[in-house]
Amino acid sequence: MEPEIKLILYSADLSNRLELQYADGGIRAGFPSPAQDYLTESIDLNEELIRHPATTFYARAVGNSMTGDGIDDGDLLVIDKSLEPQEGNIIVAFVNGEYTLKRFHYDKREGCVWLLPANSDYPPIKVTKENDFMIWGVLTYNIKSQLHRK
Repeated sequence: MEPEIKLILYSADLSNRLELQYADGGIRAGFPSPAQDYLTESIDLNEELIRHPATTFYARAVGNSMTGDGIDDGDLLVIDKSLEPQEGNIIVAFVNGEYTLKRFHYDKREGCVWLLPANSDYPPIKVTKENDFMIWGVLTYNIKSQLHRK
């Protein structure tokens, strides 16, 4: 069976700061506001996106099983391995030799974990004792390009 989504993993390198100018007044998504004369602050994306440097990794999503949750093929994912998954979190799981990105659901009635896709073309995965299963990490951010490519 073809894997639903593949992940290309990268470690987070925090040895350098990545400071970018920051519009501290925000950018309105509703009605326009007067333009700011200048940008007064800078932020470091490493500090903004990474809470636990030793256990944080980047991955590139390959596939479309999570499109309903806004995760598309090619998106850059920030994954923290130190977090315990909570109901409804999107996680990276290792199931039967393959990594997959799915929404975490624990069914108390059945006493089992379900991995839920966000695309109806893919079935949910019921995790049983027979599965080789491990929760690898919890998705903390999804970074996507807004450029339209032809």
